[in-house]
Amino acid sequence: MYVPRHRRPPCLVALEDGRVFVGRSFGAEGERTGEIVFNTGMTGYQEIITDPSYKGQIVTMTYPLIGNYGSNGEDPESPSPTVEGLVVRESARSPSNWRSSAPLPALLAAHGVVAAEDIDTRALTLHIRERGAMRACISTVDLSRDTLVDKARASPPMVGRDLASTVTCREPYDWPERPACAGSERAPLVVVYDFGVKRSILRELVRAGCLVRVVPASTPASEVLASRPDGVVLSNGPGDPEPLADAARAARELAGKVPLFGICLGHQILGLALGGKTYKLRFGHHGSNHPVKDLTTGRIEITAQNHGFCVDAGSLPGQEVKVTHVNLNDRTVEGLEIPALKAFSVQFHPEAGPGPHDARGLFKRFASLVRGG
Repeated sequence: MYVPRHRRPPCLVALEDGRVFVGRSFGAEGERTGEIVFNTGMTGYQEIITDPSYKGQIVTMTYPLIGNYGSNGEDPESPSPTVEGLVVRESARSPSNWRSSAPLPALLAAHGVVAAEDIDTRALTLHIRERGAMRACISTVDLSRDTLVDKARASPPMVGRDLASTVTCREPYDWPERPACAGSERAPLVVVYDFGVKRSILRELVRAGCLVRVVPASTPASEVLASRPDGVVLSNGPGDPEPLADAARAARELAGKVPLFGICLGHQILGLALGGKTYKLRFGHHGSNHPVKDLTTGRIEITAQNHGFCVDAGSLPGQEVKVTHVNLNDRTVEGLEIPALKAFSVQFHPEAGPGPHDARGLFKRFASLVRGG
């Protein structure tokens, strides 16, 4: 039911450094804490709020109008929204798209996502750019500025948090979509570690001709090898990679036995498995317009990204590991390759969802590896 803007309840966003932004609610009533970040994507808000990589975060959209094409049942990257909260300048109340099945506010309210509009998102984004990503509290039930700032300061920091265990699947399962194989050709089996995997990754693997089996984040390497996979993918996911010691151990034990492909958090886990270290970025990379240079070809690709941590290039073994991609904004590591182990990884999202598809060919590259190419 449409509620006029002036009748929507207040919603406050309080940051741990004491800054408070006042807006109005357009989602569920309630209160959440999390790390506040900004996303520069102009479209794809439904994919963003359902991306498990955003678990533990309150997302601010820099594009001023969000919700203009509504929501549908085809675009979600997971069964339900995973963000802790959503902050926008203005929410569209009358979506205009033939695929829309519900307005964005209705989707947020149905899944308990607290959301604020009428926020000066330009000022908030500039504040995060200057001060760095920080803890925040978004609330429609407590309108005390001082109390909300205290709640933000009392919430857990992102560093040291194992959030992958909160979004991973509980049991292994076979992804139902299957590749179209010519004649009697056998489709290779790829096992995907679910650290918060997006559906788009699974679909791209199928499009590249692979059968896909998804396993929980804590699955030992021995169990994966027992299924005789042709390759293994280390998926994207939320939080700090360093607490995921079991995942790094599994990747280390798999390396050299089967081809490996790491994406985002999976890239960081592969870096840790190789003996490297990771560190927290000041405000992270979140959006669909990040330029990355492929050092092997010299090609520049525009990529979709969502991460707050990065692999330290100086911590990697020099001769064995090649840095293949760098971010052109801050020169951070965006890709690794270990040819002797048939393993490679990227920090960005080649599946996009949302975003450009400049790097989609990486799935074909991995499929070629698992076929023995």
